Amino acid sequence: MPKPINWSAEPRLFRALLDAAATQNLLLMTFEAPMSVVALRILTLAALPERLEAVLAASPCGPFAVVACDDPARFEAALAAGKFDALLLDPSGSERAEALVGSAGRDTALLVCGSTGDAETMLTWLQRGAQDVLAPHDLLAPSLGWRLRAAVERKRCERDARKAYSTDLETGLPHQQQLIEHMSHLLALREREPAPMAMLVLRIEGLSTAAQRHGPALASVLRRKLAVRLRAGVRTSDVVAALEADSFAVLLASILTPADADRVGAKLLKALHLPIKITGHDVAVAVAIGISLYPQDGTQPDALLRLAAGLAASATAVGRVGLSNAVELGGRLPEAANDA
Repeated sequence: MPKPINWSAEPRLFRALLDAAATQNLLLMTFEAPMSVVALRILTLAALPERLEAVLAASPCGPFAVVACDDPARFEAALAAGKFDALLLDPSGSERAEALVGSAGRDTALLVCGSTGDAETMLTWLQRGAQDVLAPHDLLAPSLGWRLRAAVERKRCERDARKAYSTDLETGLPHQQQLIEHMSHLLALREREPAPMAMLVLRIEGLSTAAQRHGPALASVLRRKLAVRLRAGVRTSDVVAALEADSFAVLLASILTPADADRVGAKLLKALHLPIKITGHDVAVAVAIGISLYPQDGTQPDALLRLAAGLAASATAVGRVGLSNAVELGGRLPEAANDA
């Protein structure tokens, strides 16, 4: 008989099997011992059976740390005070439960348990974002620990997918939609007392040349280093976002005069014009910039972004002859900066 696998030593394999089980209802694993991982923190607002603690303690998918609350006020206070991996709610009194779902946050797994086990109720809660719907007898089933762990892992996969969608993976910067959502939030906060803002779009020339001459890997490194320079050139309250493969956007969250946007734009152009040394190669780019101002040029985030992008597209990229094409023309570049 083969020796059981110690899953605490194979966390990646364990997660892969969890994902497979989530889609195929596989419950075919045996465990040598409970997993020696950080305890999953479970916050409950449900009528729990007395033997629940013993069921979870015997589960090989643990350990689990359960915080039980008997009223919504205590539940919300506990939720605000600490971070939990999963919430276990009783949907009886649906208005109360529905209100608490929004308090769970986007990163916490939600499991619903109640006396109603009809398909319509189950589908309703799944559509509202629940990772699993449990019947009362499920709380004493040996598979409870498995279902809790699987729900948390499904939420983790969902969170990772959401992050990949909203983030440019090459640079770590937010995408265009995240930028628009952030600006919309700022505008909503400043609806009564609008404060000037500026949207800058920088179009980069030279990335495709770098990819053709030195390979796509070097061009990716170049793009990341350009993103670092942009981030270093603005305040922490400002937002730098990746738009296309050859363009970035900068949202200046507050400015005093339009001249402030011009000044920051000139500063960023100067920073991006400096050549970058990558794996022994001196690489440089040219940059065109477009600037739109709130509220002078518009009050909608997408309109301001389109205006700035259009201005950047029609502007002449500064530094193209002197920098981006210097190597092709046989010239010499200025001393490169090592941004490593």
